Amino acid sequence: MVEDIEISTHRHRLDIDYIHSILKTTYWAEGIPKNLVEKSINNSLCFGVYKNNRQIGFARAVTDFTIFAYVADVFIDPQEQGKGYGKKLLQAITSHKNLQLVRRWHLITKDAQNLYEKFGFSIPQEPKRHMEKICIQEWQRNTDGP
Repeated sequence: MVEDIEISTHRHRLDIDYIHSILKTTYWAEGIPKNLVEKSINNSLCFGVYKNNRQIGFARAVTDFTIFAYVADVFIDPQEQGKGYGKKLLQAITSHKNLQLVRRWHLITKDAQNLYEKFGFSIPQEPKRHMEKICIQEWQRNTDGP
């Protein structure tokens, strides 16, 4: 049974130090500087997950609130995983009132396809139409990560 948690989009509640401490250890943001985490938060719709008023998770949507939303930096604290909190977080994101007009949702994951499929995400129908440009930043060159 999932314990009671609260999911909030109130930016003032976000624990930036905590978010940074988790993100800098992930495969997708290993070594990221705190100032870049703050900048990404300031330019996104953010979702904090709280248990007993302590932050235990985070995600953000980079969006224009109409056509496009990119879900990023999704995590639940390793000590709190396996309790259904990730599902509650994804439900909160995909049902958020300001994201109901979004026509195309995107995300990138190495290992959580099963979770995202439960919320309608799938491999692109026409992957040859999707393109990307990857720019390696200086902070990424200074890590031993992927």
